[in-house]
Amino acid sequence: LNQMNGLSYHILYLDANDQTLVSRYKETRRRHPLSPNGSPLEGIHAERRLLEEMKGWAHQIIDTSQMKPVQLREKIINQYGQQGSPLTINVLSFGFKYGAPIDADLMFDVRFLPNPHYVEDLRPKTGCDPDVAEYVMKHKDTKEFLEKLTDFLGYTLPHYQREGKSQLVIGIGCTGGKHRSVAIAEHLGETFGKDFSVRVSHRDMEKNK
Repeated sequence: LNQMNGLSYHILYLDANDQTLVSRYKETRRRHPLSPNGSPLEGIHAERRLLEEMKGWAHQIIDTSQMKPVQLREKIINQYGQQGSPLTINVLSFGFKYGAPIDADLMFDVRFLPNPHYVEDLRPKTGCDPDVAEYVMKHKDTKEFLEKLTDFLGYTLPHYQREGKSQLVIGIGCTGGKHRSVAIAEHLGETFGKDFSVRVSHRDMEKNK
């Protein structure tokens, strides 16, 4: 550490009392690596001796004996996490007829919205085309849905960010994944791209040509 010239660092030492550490080893049914054939307490004492010097270097010591994992995570994020730590949002349009994405954290079905597929001039186009997007967006049902969805995401996304979530996949599905879901996904990307890192992708858009 003395050789880290020009680098800024902060040593955080996590500690707990012997009783808590023994209890944690028993709960996980793991052996202490420094006492594989002995008791967990023997390994804990050996570990304390090894880390004694490093503990003396610590800028801060946190006793985790009475803390749950979520409480420790919150404490560390509050102290070291940057304000507005990055949350990457992946908005994925898809077609239900090709199967729902298995990695979506949130999923919204927009098959109830007016379908451009039944408009002859719009059928060969996609939700990325302005006239298709305009057709989808002009209807009352779409406007009401987007208002409620935007309110919901506007409330939940900061909470996901505060909890330390780094990536969130939002699935938007229609029948074929070509028109409605694409237009809605593009709209969400534009809306939330002002405050978050947003990536919009269209899984099934090209499958319908």
